[in-house]
Amino acid sequence: MTADHNKIAEDNLLRLSSTLEGLTSESTNARSERLDEMSAQEIAQLMNDEDKAVALAVECVLEPIGLAIEAAKDSLKAGGRIIYVGAGTSGRLGVLDASEIPPTFSAPPELFHAIIAGGAPAIFQAQEGIEDDTERGVFDIEQASVCENDLVIGLAASGRTPYVMAALKFANEKGATTVGISCNANSPIEEIVDISIAPLVGPEILAGSTRLKSGTAQKMVLNMISTGAMVRSGKCYGNRMVELNVTNEKLRARALNLVRELTSASKTESLEALKTANWDVKVAILICETGADAQQSIAMLKSVGGHLRAALTKASNIGNGE
Repeated sequence: MTADHNKIAEDNLLRLSSTLEGLTSESTNARSERLDEMSAQEIAQLMNDEDKAVALAVECVLEPIGLAIEAAKDSLKAGGRIIYVGAGTSGRLGVLDASEIPPTFSAPPELFHAIIAGGAPAIFQAQEGIEDDTERGVFDIEQASVCENDLVIGLAASGRTPYVMAALKFANEKGATTVGISCNANSPIEEIVDISIAPLVGPEILAGSTRLKSGTAQKMVLNMISTGAMVRSGKCYGNRMVELNVTNEKLRARALNLVRELTSASKTESLEALKTANWDVKVAILICETGADAQQSIAMLKSVGGHLRAALTKASNIGNGE
C-alpha cells in the first residue's frame, strides 16, 4: 500500500471514529460505569432495569411500525416477499424471524427471506468485517431477484452499516418498498428508505454492544411486522393460529382442539372434519360450521382471499338467503 493510500485510509478511519462518537448506540451508559465491579445479582438487576426501557422506546415508533405492517401485507398480496437484510447481530435477528414464519403460519419458506452479510456461515460465527462490503450488499440483493412487489427491510442498529445501506439503495432502484430499522436518531438509513423505524433505546450497559437493548428492540419490531402482516393476510382467526403446519402428533392434537373450540362440533366430529380436510384447520372449521364439503370450503376460502372470518360470514349470508 502506498503512502497516499495509507493517508486516505487513516483519514477515513478518523472520520468514522468521529461518526461513531456521535451515535447514541456507541456512547457510554452512566448507570453501568461500575459494571466490572458489580456482583452477578447487580448485573442482572441493571440489565433488567435497562431492558424495561426497550418496550417504551418501541411504543414511540408504533406509527411507522403500523405502516410497515400494511406495506408487508400489500407486498404479500401482490405476490411479493418480505426480505430482511442485515449484518452481524441484526442479520441474525432477521434470519431468526424469517425462519419462524413457515412453522407458525404454514407459509412457504420463500415468503420471508433473510439475507445476512457473509451468508450462512455468519449465522454461527461472527464475520463482522463483511459489513463494510457495499458491493456484496448490492450483489446479494441482485441474487435475490428483488422486484417492485417486494418489501426490503434493512436492519442496522447504527443506521449506517455500509452493506445494508448499499442493499437498500439497490432495492430502491429495483422499485421495492424499503424499510430501515435502526436505534439512532437522524441516521443515514432514514434518508434512503420509504419507512424509517428508529426505537431510541439509549446507550447499552456494555458500550457499543448492540446485541443487547438495540437487538431486543429490533426483534420486537420484526415480531410486530411479520406477525401483523400474517394476521392482515388472513393467517389467523381471532387470536388463533388456524394455518399452523400440522407436521407431528402435538400439532395434530392442537389442530383438533382448535376445530373443537371454534365450532359447535364434538371432538369426534372435529377429527373427522380434519381428516376430510387433509388436516387443514380452516377447511375443517368451514365443514363443521357450514355443512359444506372440503372442495366447497376450499372454494369459499379462495373467494375471500383465505380469510376464515370472511368465509364464515359469506356462508352465513348465503344460508340466510342474502
